[in-house]
Amino acid sequence: MSGAHQSLKMNRRDFCSSLTGLAALAAAPSVGILQAPETQAGEVSRVRAAAKARVIACEIPRGWRRSGLIIQRSQGGPGSSVVGDPCVVRDDDIDGWRMFLFFDPPGCGHAVCPQGLDPGPGHWKLEGPLVFTNAQDLMGGSTHKPYVVMDAHRPNHAARIDGHYLLLTVSWQAGHKVVQQSRAERLAGPWRVQPGPLIGHGAAGEFDAKHVDAVTGFHFPERGEILYFYMGYPEQAQTRRLSPLGSAQAVAVQRVGDAHIRKQGEVLPPCQMPGHWASGWVGGLQILPGKTHRWIAIINASPTAPRHDATEVFREEPPPSLGGFASCDEEWPVRGWQWSPQPIEWIQDVLPQAVALGEGTNLWRQHILALPDGRLFLYYNSGFYGREQLYAKIAEGRNTKRR
Repeated sequence: MSGAHQSLKMNRRDFCSSLTGLAALAAAPSVGILQAPETQAGEVSRVRAAAKARVIACEIPRGWRRSGLIIQRSQGGPGSSVVGDPCVVRDDDIDGWRMFLFFDPPGCGHAVCPQGLDPGPGHWKLEGPLVFTNAQDLMGGSTHKPYVVMDAHRPNHAARIDGHYLLLTVSWQAGHKVVQQSRAERLAGPWRVQPGPLIGHGAAGEFDAKHVDAVTGFHFPERGEILYFYMGYPEQAQTRRLSPLGSAQAVAVQRVGDAHIRKQGEVLPPCQMPGHWASGWVGGLQILPGKTHRWIAIINASPTAPRHDATEVFREEPPPSLGGFASCDEEWPVRGWQWSPQPIEWIQDVLPQAVALGEGTNLWRQHILALPDGRLFLYYNSGFYGREQLYAKIAEGRNTKRR
């Protein structure tokens, strides 16, 4: 859609402090058991050296141009409601990329791009719904929003632990969203889900008492740990001046080999600066090693705070959802996150040509594919709640290097 290309500029100099501190929360039980890592000192040193040698560092781009519609909703059946919440990883079995999707109905799907370095419009082929070998163990009867656990130092490379890949999805437990984990020997599946929740909702009064949602996961092989980011929704107003009912990004940690996760609390609650693009509620997050900052994150959020008396279908996530960045200079990114002052694009700035292709109302979950040649693709779903399709932008210039 060359006629619809748009250059989108953003200022990266000033940051709004996230004003967060880690809340000490009790460890939550998990049945997602992982095998213990190698314990020999030589093997541990090798893993740490290899992780450092292959780190890809990314810079926050100064501008973007539209690529266009990537995957369209179907007219009926699978994928007729939502095609979005993308997660892209390298799949050596197809010598290309595999994208995991919120694909509703039924909830989880995938697509492939064998072309590798050209993952734009027309080059993605839908493979259909994900296959679970024990679907009877999906809590609530179904699951959605799949995300493959990645190597934290290698963007878009799935972590392989004990010969298996790990898939995170969002299921239901007695009216609450919870996170489940599945395992497979191949990214194409089939996947075997672990019964019960990996990350459960919090206790009454806590920031995640209502739901845990939009989960992502990153393996730190040098630490032998997996860091999970998730969206926590409160049932009761939190002690914030702005948006006391807004969702927040939080973290949980799992030691490889342990049966339990340890919740670490909020890391990115709604920004407490009035009018900020993330001052209402906070959505899903993807971390990438950074150039200027130790870590950067692409995230969706909104300036609109949820209301306690709202009854609309989008009452927990009132529009607009916008995409933007946060940054962190901590080696272990469980604290110290700061918001970028501006989103990638305000909803009123979406071009008429893009609106004609279905964009508008919301720019939902954002996900970056860092290509070996330094280009960054940004995938996101857009449209009214529950009527969403997948689109892409391309960053201007080359924005990655080996660190």
